Amino acid sequence: MMNHYPWWKNLLILGVMLIATLYALPNLYPEDPAVQISPERGALEPGLQARVSALLKDDGIEARSIERAEGQLLVRFGGTDEQLEARDVLSTALSGDYVVALNLAPATPGWLRAINASPMNLGLDLRGGVHFLLEVDMQAAAQKTRDRYEDEFRNLLRERDIRYLGVSQGRSRVAIDFSSAASRDRALSVLDNEYSETLTFEETGSGNNYSLVARLTEPALEEIRRFALDQNITTLRNRVNELGVAEPVIQQQGQTRVVVQLPGVQDTARAKDILGATATLEFRMVDEQGDALAAEESGRAPLGTELYQERDGNPVLLKSDVMLTGDYITDASSGIDSQTSGPAVFITLNGEGARLFSDATGQNVGKLMGVVFIETKPETVQRGGREVQVTRTVEEVINVARIQEQLGRRFQITGLDSTTEARDLALLLRAGALAAPMTIVEERTIGPSLGAQNIKDGFMSVVIGFVLVVIFMTVYYRVFGLIASVALLANLILLIGIMSIVPGLTLTLPGIAGIVLTVGMAVDANVLINERIREELRNGNSPQSAIKAGYHRAFGTILDSNVTTLIAAVVLFGFGTGPIKGFALTLTIGLACSMFTAIMGTRAVVNLIYGRRRKPRLAI
Repeated sequence: MMNHYPWWKNLLILGVMLIATLYALPNLYPEDPAVQISPERGALEPGLQARVSALLKDDGIEARSIERAEGQLLVRFGGTDEQLEARDVLSTALSGDYVVALNLAPATPGWLRAINASPMNLGLDLRGGVHFLLEVDMQAAAQKTRDRYEDEFRNLLRERDIRYLGVSQGRSRVAIDFSSAASRDRALSVLDNEYSETLTFEETGSGNNYSLVARLTEPALEEIRRFALDQNITTLRNRVNELGVAEPVIQQQGQTRVVVQLPGVQDTARAKDILGATATLEFRMVDEQGDALAAEESGRAPLGTELYQERDGNPVLLKSDVMLTGDYITDASSGIDSQTSGPAVFITLNGEGARLFSDATGQNVGKLMGVVFIETKPETVQRGGREVQVTRTVEEVINVARIQEQLGRRFQITGLDSTTEARDLALLLRAGALAAPMTIVEERTIGPSLGAQNIKDGFMSVVIGFVLVVIFMTVYYRVFGLIASVALLANLILLIGIMSIVPGLTLTLPGIAGIVLTVGMAVDANVLINERIREELRNGNSPQSAIKAGYHRAFGTILDSNVTTLIAAVVLFGFGTGPIKGFALTLTIGLACSMFTAIMGTRAVVNLIYGRRRKPRLAI
């Protein structure tokens, strides 16, 4: 009896390990402390690189390199001291035109970047940065919806010529008072037909005072909470992009909270300013008769118009009258226009917004309309030697499109260059403002030196655990123990390779604990196999039969133990938060890798060493 794998299985194992090794290699190159410079709007000015170099040279700060990357300027330094000094200098000099943010830039060689190989994403506890836990005011979100219904009730009843005494709000309800039961019944028929999916109506009163009480249904309340949380997360993600942060973490925690982690960012005040900004939208008609270039040169816009700039820097004249604001938008999504097969953005308005927009666009079919994004940002500036909070408003035209037909509650914007632009526009429309107020309930800052120490300590724990396991296995199981140690190293490489390849996976300090535990779990499989082989040899079986029986009979036990541990890891990942998820993630990936390396990997090596011999002497 001989033990050997077919050639394709050996080739598969070799190919998997080769790919994992290639994508794990970038993690051997430490990241450089860097300052990332992003334009507030438009593109980088041509002479910015030389200007930044001169500013740093004047202050005696030595930069390792200055390079352009994806519309941003990246300045690398040899240490965090130079990085922090440079941030202060550049923030002061470039304030108003550029956003200057701390970052850690990968030092991956070009040949690895050519195959899209990059280091693992490191969590906040390893990379350093700021952590916020924000809570969404869900009562305010529901109150905002009731305010909208209050206005809509007045307008709808007025349109249908139904007399009412007044509309008021109480606790979790909107009440409409009537002088007669007939008026109340007519109103109920109209309102129930219009809002049957979101509201329940209750008739009360007698004599000369009749009321109709509207309450949000539970599904409607749940949808309001979901929408408020989703829109706030989208808004925060859009705002965080201004910080130029690599791999930010913005995710839901529970039903009302949002976690924002900004790795590499040390300026807490700056991050809070960005997260606290407010924004809105305005829809205006384009003045197609006016000369925008002439208005830009003279600095004066014609009467009844205002001069704006599009994101590409081109001037555009918009009429002063505002057709609609973003307050009426309830949803926006990107897609494909069914007629032109081009990219489009689909917008949904509330009832009042639909009526206003229908009237305005019906009178302007075939004309150009501009969408203005207005954002008010709080800023901290130095005045008289002390920090002062001020606000700055940024207005820009994010889209100009031609009105194809009269628009109502749901319409689309076409004429976009790409699906990417459509997705960006939909995001801006949804993220124009927070759907509900948010408060910071927790704030933490982790310095880059602490992150570096965490990485060092975590790395040493993995190395020490690995070396101790290798020594024990080699001494106790000799050649088979050495083979298990090689498989253990392959398991670590495979785990790191997967963490580096799959987008969205992040290594945290508890994740390193999961890797250490994986080291023990992975070698446990080989202990079972080796003991089975020893048992078969003691029973008088031939070496080849002992190898086959050892792997075959140990497989069931190994599978059972790994599946039970995997179930626990999946439960931890599903119900845990933060550090628990990081631990469960690496443990789950490590278990899958160990099944591959400890069983298939070691069996392939054992087959290569002993498989072709008729009566080998097993060093076990």
